[in-house]
Amino acid sequence: MTYTVELEKIVEKMELENCTPDVDISNIVISQSDVNRPALQLTGYFDHFESTRIQVIGYVEYSYMEKLDKLTAAKRISKILRAQIPCIVFCRNLEVSEEIIKLATEAKVPIFRTAKTTSSFMAEVIRWLNVELAPRISIHGVLVDVFGEGLLIMGESGIGKSEAALELIKRGHRLVTDDVVEIKKVSDDTLIGTAPDVTRHLIELRGIGIIDVKTLFGVESVKNTQSIDLVIKLEEWDREKEYDRLGLEEKYTEFLGNKVVCHEIPIRPGRNLAIICESAAVNYRQKKMGYNAAQELYDRVTNNLMKK
Repeated sequence: MTYTVELEKIVEKMELENCTPDVDISNIVISQSDVNRPALQLTGYFDHFESTRIQVIGYVEYSYMEKLDKLTAAKRISKILRAQIPCIVFCRNLEVSEEIIKLATEAKVPIFRTAKTTSSFMAEVIRWLNVELAPRISIHGVLVDVFGEGLLIMGESGIGKSEAALELIKRGHRLVTDDVVEIKKVSDDTLIGTAPDVTRHLIELRGIGIIDVKTLFGVESVKNTQSIDLVIKLEEWDREKEYDRLGLEEKYTEFLGNKVVCHEIPIRPGRNLAIICESAAVNYRQKKMGYNAAQELYDRVTNNLMKK
């Protein structure tokens, strides 16, 4: 599925100055996260021109246009504008000539201006668009920030995910979303989780109803987005099933083609889910830092057997 972002939203986010107020931008959308600097197009080379991208004019392109005679510059700019580009952004507050504004207005292509340098503007808009246009899915679960690690708690409805999240919040951790987790794949290594606007900062507790975590526990108890680093799947205790008791081999689950470390936690009366989740997050962080407690135990046992 292809996602788009309204140009109006980009203008507001990047604080762009509109040089063509007579051009309607309400129906213009962006579907590409990359941008294009039309340097070759200004020389007359239009093969492989990425016309669906935001076109960025920096100091190099601007100084080249200044050296062209007015007729040639107008022809080149007109050809770019006729290629159905979404918009042109002039960086460094470069002056946009009346001729270019007139041509853009006739072609119904908006022109904007920003004080940012070309490199910084391109980096910022590409990073932001990568998140906004990322592939995404919605799953049933709870996402909590535990010691900086994104902990996604999954399991059947009513198994205790929200209760575990509430206890984690009381222990100083932060809620990202309850019940529905929107997952975006922003890179081959990173998954970002967030809450739908309707349920943000809210938790449903059976028998009590909806509670507002931000109001009850303060702004430090919630977070809008969080990378997903670890998955915990809660399931009913099954006496016939063999559970991993050492953790030497990592298990994974997959979202949008990205693998995430996953632990299956059996539920039975007396088990403190919040402490288990907290310990899982700390243990995961230790492994990232190079220490594996399971491997340490295995090495100790092996060395002890060798001595005997």
